Amino acid sequence: MVLLGGASFSVCSAQTATAQEQTVPQLGKSSVEEVVRAMTIDEKVNLIIGFGSTFTTSYSAAIGNSGDLVPGAAGQTNAIPRLGIPTTVLADGPAGLRINPTREGDPNTYYCTHFPIGTLLASTWNLPLVEQVGEAMGDEVRQYGVDVLLAPGTNIHRNPLCGRNFEYYSEDPLLSGETAAAMISGIQKNGVGTSLKHFVANNQETNRSGTNAIIDTRTLREIYLKPFEIAAKKAQPWTIMTSYNKLNGTYTAERADLITELLRGEWGFEGVVMTDWYGGRNFPAIINSGNDMIQPGHPMQVAAIKKAIRQGDLRMDIIDQNVTRILQYIMQTPRFQGYVATNKPDLKAHAQLTREAATEGMVLLKNLKNTLPLKAAKIALFGNTSYDFMAGGSGSGDVNRAYTVSLTEGLQNAGIAYDTELAADYQKYIADEKAKQDEKTWFDVKEMLPERAVTLDEARQYARTSQLAIFTVGRSSGEGRDRLHDEYQLTDNEIQALKNVCTAFHQQGKRVVVVLNIPGVIESASWNQLPDAILLAWMGGQEGGNSVTDVLTGKVSPSGKLTMSWPINYSDVPSSETYVKPDLFSAEDYEKITRRQPIDLNGRDTGFTDGHYDEGIYVGYRYYDTKGIAVSYPFGYGLSYTSFKYNKPTVTKQDGNIIVTLDVKNTGKAAGKEVVQVYVSAPGQDMDKPAKELKGFAKTRLLGKGETETVSITIPESSLASFNAADNTWVLENGTYQIRVAASAADVRYSLPIDIKGRITEQCRPILQMEEK
Repeated sequence: MVLLGGASFSVCSAQTATAQEQTVPQLGKSSVEEVVRAMTIDEKVNLIIGFGSTFTTSYSAAIGNSGDLVPGAAGQTNAIPRLGIPTTVLADGPAGLRINPTREGDPNTYYCTHFPIGTLLASTWNLPLVEQVGEAMGDEVRQYGVDVLLAPGTNIHRNPLCGRNFEYYSEDPLLSGETAAAMISGIQKNGVGTSLKHFVANNQETNRSGTNAIIDTRTLREIYLKPFEIAAKKAQPWTIMTSYNKLNGTYTAERADLITELLRGEWGFEGVVMTDWYGGRNFPAIINSGNDMIQPGHPMQVAAIKKAIRQGDLRMDIIDQNVTRILQYIMQTPRFQGYVATNKPDLKAHAQLTREAATEGMVLLKNLKNTLPLKAAKIALFGNTSYDFMAGGSGSGDVNRAYTVSLTEGLQNAGIAYDTELAADYQKYIADEKAKQDEKTWFDVKEMLPERAVTLDEARQYARTSQLAIFTVGRSSGEGRDRLHDEYQLTDNEIQALKNVCTAFHQQGKRVVVVLNIPGVIESASWNQLPDAILLAWMGGQEGGNSVTDVLTGKVSPSGKLTMSWPINYSDVPSSETYVKPDLFSAEDYEKITRRQPIDLNGRDTGFTDGHYDEGIYVGYRYYDTKGIAVSYPFGYGLSYTSFKYNKPTVTKQDGNIIVTLDVKNTGKAAGKEVVQVYVSAPGQDMDKPAKELKGFAKTRLLGKGETETVSITIPESSLASFNAADNTWVLENGTYQIRVAASAADVRYSLPIDIKGRITEQCRPILQMEEK
């Protein structure tokens, strides 16, 4: 009887539960409004706070491995099964999906493709190619069961020491925004989302969660916000991630004028806004600002939100609005739509795409007497990084890949001989030096090995038996810290080794090529006269050695162009005096950083807690060109194995646009591609203006010898407007503008005048003001 009674009770309970389920709204079957009304406060809070809040109280445990559905994913949202709301998965990062390659109790591997770094991709100036890379990246995101890729990053290269510049695209807002839009469009073609980051002014890594970016409104609008505006409007990313830093006194995650008024109101963004991992401090303020989601989640955040609700500091209508946007996002995801991860992306095809894309972003900086492409039968390889090639940077921009092709492997694959005795010496040296290092995690910046010494006698020995020398310079970079000056400059060992190699080979009438396997700008003026050729290879992803070899051998003619200026001296950088200087401070000062105490230098804190953007809109080439300051290599610069002739362009106006059209002819002996850049110089009578600003660009297809392509570049007249902070308007100045068609910022081929009728193009609210202290 007891058994029967128990069984009868279970059946009744199941029937009751089924009846209740039928009356509970289900996401996708009921309206979003009905689902929100049916949610409890606890459920709403748990949806706003990430999955990490349910199981971790440790930053180190959560960062980089916050999910259980896809091991190694950065975060998850919480599921609410009774309402048909599934968990969704968020994962890094900018150079490819970052998840764990192995799983407990699973013999399979889950490697992802390490694509080229963002700076290299931008250096292609080829938006369809960037979109193609994004599409391949998004395919891996979907097939590995991830819903949102936490990428791309489109912060401005304000200063060459920023540790995350390699993830970002350019010093120019137009190029940055257009590249980000192409990447977003490619990834999201797969039905997965992106998270455009870091919104906004995340331009330094040292004390990144404590620094306050102090920026005037015009500079914010024209330089630092502009790439986000372009990408958000053009590509509609599913989500946008706020940055760690403060902006004019308030954390970006807590600024309603930034998120609700500007992003949603002015720009019309309809997606989800989330914090960076543990970004912001005042959790109710984060929600009140319109920041929908707090990641990765923590119990104290849940408690803070619930307390604010009880005390009336957080209105339910704001919470409901945030929850609504999250639910609308969830309904787009593969997981909600029932997609089952295959875990079988075409890694071979993606590796081939990576190899091809990397070649197009490499920049040939120097090529005396046609040193390249290679004609040598045997090469002497110098420099540690010739044998220890770097695919990319560390942190969330890293990728767990199956392999990295070194330069030696690339040369072998192309049938090019190199000195094996020299290689063996370097490989032993590198192994011995690595054995002395402490073990590093994925987040740590790769420690630079001391460069192996090369004496003049040794260099002469190899010059006798080799026809050419390649000297590879390597640098790493990553999030959490900025680059030090001895990472920006060549070390004494490197300079001496390079001098000895160049002296020895030149004495025997032989040439030297420098390959730069680096994440960003380095000092070059002190040594670039030594070698015969310099190839800026950046960090080309897992196929890097093959890609470099493809360019060195002439299989591909280099067509990359710089997306940032290379100064002669660091002191020439307009932000050099106000940017953080991590290697110039004592251990005592670093202790102050952790306590968030200001460091007084010359009467004003510099960098650690306050970042003064005193240079204003004069960032990069806008500064150098306007002030007449010489650079090592100008913005937009890059050589080729062929040459191009620009025929005289025509400039017309149509439907509010300026249209620049010209023929570009390959006049050299090799096939190649050319990047046409259009700069505009404003009259500069009503407002202070830079000498010129990039307003359009296009890359030709591969042109054979003697081939011509007609290039047409459309520039909206409204894009020529400047922001007048006095009355919060975008103003198109009246007068004659100069349309400058160029091969780089320093190589203007044609200047043509055009008259523009002045007007206010947009009226804005007075927001994002600098706060009084």
